[in-house]
Amino acid sequence: MASLAEIRAKLANMESKGGSSQTQSDNAIYPHWNIQENETSVLRFLPDGNASNTFFWAERQMIRLPFQGIKGEVDSKPTTVQVPCNEMWEPTGSCPVLAEVRPWFKDSSLEEQGRKYWKKRSYVFQGFVRENPLNEDSPENPIRRFIMGPQLFNIIKASLMDPEMEELPTDYTAGLDFRVTKTTKGGYADYSTSKWARKESALSEAEQSAVDTNGLFNLSEFLPKKPTETELNIIKQMFEDSVDGKPYDTEKYGAYYRPAGVSAPSGTVTKKQTATPKPTPAVS
Repeated sequence: MASLAEIRAKLANMESKGGSSQTQSDNAIYPHWNIQENETSVLRFLPDGNASNTFFWAERQMIRLPFQGIKGEVDSKPTTVQVPCNEMWEPTGSCPVLAEVRPWFKDSSLEEQGRKYWKKRSYVFQGFVRENPLNEDSPENPIRRFIMGPQLFNIIKASLMDPEMEELPTDYTAGLDFRVTKTTKGGYADYSTSKWARKESALSEAEQSAVDTNGLFNLSEFLPKKPTETELNIIKQMFEDSVDGKPYDTEKYGAYYRPAGVSAPSGTVTKKQTATPKPTPAVS
C-alpha cells in the first residue's frame, strides 16, 4: 500500500505535467447518484488490491460517439456508443479520436463540437457503505465499488494534498469516512458539499472480517479492454461516421462496439464476457 507521502508526490508530479466499459453488471456498484436531494451517503474507501497502484482508485477515460440512429431501423432514435480512449494506456496522441479533435480547439467555431467528442473521465474506487439512504439489496460481499465523476474526484484529490490530512483515508485504523451529499444546481446533480469526516475511525470488526474473507478488488480489472490496432481503426471509422451524421451501422461495427441494448450481428463471433474478477487477498 502506498503511503500518503507517495500519493502526494505522484499527484504533484502529475500536476506538473499537466495532469493526465467494461463494468460488471452486478449490484456491487453502489449507485450514489440515486440518493435524493439533500441526502448523504457515508463511504469508507479501501486500498486497491493491486499493490503496484500508488492510488486507491483507477481512472477510466471514455469517448461518447453520438449517432442519429441505427442503420436499417425505422423511426430509430439518436443513440450513443461509448468507446475507450487509448490514452488510458498509451501516450498523448495515441487515440485516433483525440488526435483528430485536438486541433479543433484552435478554431472557435469547432470548440463546441470538440467538447462533444472529448474524453470523459471517471474513477473507480472500492470500500464500504457505512450510511445508506437507499432502499436496496446489498450484495453478499459488502465491499462495494464506487464510480465517481470529476466533481467528487476533485474534492477527494484536493483533500489528499492538504497538509492537515496526516493519515491515508484508507488506513484500516486511522482512516476517514467520505460523506457524499447530493444537492442540485441549475437543474443538475451537484456534489460540491461532499467532504471527508472530521474524525478518524477504525474499520469495524465486521468490516475487517469482510476484507480478510473477501480480499480487495484489483480495480484495473474493471477498466475497459485496451483496443487492438483493428479496434482502434474501427473507433476511427465510427468517429468519422458520427461526425458525418451517419447512423450507427450494426453490421459494420456490432462485433466491436455497440449501443446499450443492441446485440451483435447474427453469426458474429464475439469474445465471451469475462467472469467477475476475484478479489486480491488483503495484505496486512
